[in-house]
Amino acid sequence: MDVSNTCVVNGSLQISTEVIAKIARMAALEIEGVKEVSPATAGVKGLLSKSKSVAVSLNDDVAELTLQVVVFYGAKIPSVCEKVQKNVKAAVQSMTSITVSRVNVIVAGVQVRPEATAE
Repeated sequence: MDVSNTCVVNGSLQISTEVIAKIARMAALEIEGVKEVSPATAGVKGLLSKSKSVAVSLNDDVAELTLQVVVFYGAKIPSVCEKVQKNVKAAVQSMTSITVSRVNVIVAGVQVRPEATAE
């Protein structure tokens, strides 16, 4: 599904949901504590399994995003997820002028940080 913007002079503008998902993924990766944005390997409440890492739902040019993230062990998960929500919403709205109503974050995994190697 694409979002059309008819306010463009001398033509039209369409933004693919894949582009919105890519922006959301990149914004989530900017947050300290997020290791990756990745599809879940196990179902969450039986709703998601082997699905996309970022789902975009559009209704009347308003987006709802659902991201599945893997966080580093030791990260304060509620704080990390709140930062992800704020950063993703700001990035998508800023870059696309599409209103974001919700950013749902599913923590799909936890991984240990790789140890720094001494040189």
